[in-house]
Amino acid sequence: MIRITLVNPNTAREMTEAIGRGARAVAASGTVVTAVGPAMGPASVESHYDAALAVPGVLAEIAAAPDADGFVIACFGDPGLDAAREVASGPVVGIAEAAMHTATLLGRGFSIVTTLARTIGRTEELAHRYGFAAACRGVHACDVPVLELDSPSARAAVLDRCAAALATDRSDVLVLGCAGMTELTGAISAKLGVPVVDGVAAATKLVESLVALGLRTSTHGEYAPPPPKPQAGLLAEFTRSFE
Repeated sequence: MIRITLVNPNTAREMTEAIGRGARAVAASGTVVTAVGPAMGPASVESHYDAALAVPGVLAEIAAAPDADGFVIACFGDPGLDAAREVASGPVVGIAEAAMHTATLLGRGFSIVTTLARTIGRTEELAHRYGFAAACRGVHACDVPVLELDSPSARAAVLDRCAAALATDRSDVLVLGCAGMTELTGAISAKLGVPVVDGVAAATKLVESLVALGLRTSTHGEYAPPPPKPQAGLLAEFTRSFE
């Protein structure tokens, strides 16, 4: 049995449940996916400020699951990914990283459709960091807030933006740039006739594969456990050793 803890960095319970459904839909029969959300943090992650405040909650959820074989960070900004890899008991995969990797296996170029325009810069930055800048032909915003993605009008807006992105970028693959879009994948792919990659599903399968291969994050260098030291104030509970 493989045990995956999927961490939604925001505190929206309904979104956590939807993300969990998306992950379980693709998980193998021997994989148990536990979707969790932090008790502290923003209701949604739509800015650098939100992302910074979400990281302590993400790390707390990872620390609370020492028996998990692997972890997924289910926010397209991949908040706290490096820190999580330093402290997690198994491999950690972010959904933006997983989605971009997967998209490059399906076509020569991909387009990303995300939520608000202010998040485009972060998404472009991640494409460069992960080595996919050449394959990423465009990042487009549908201008729908994360917590409003489940309305019919929002779903129509995402579909319209996906169609426009394909035409503008001349791309082969679409990547949905928000964990809250996980349940839109099949409908958009059927409508537009191209592969549509959901990072939640892609990250779940990547973690499964890493665990099955007996692989975990290297502790040889940068991702070695952080040296123990006192933490003050609101972060006092994070004073612990990960050796």
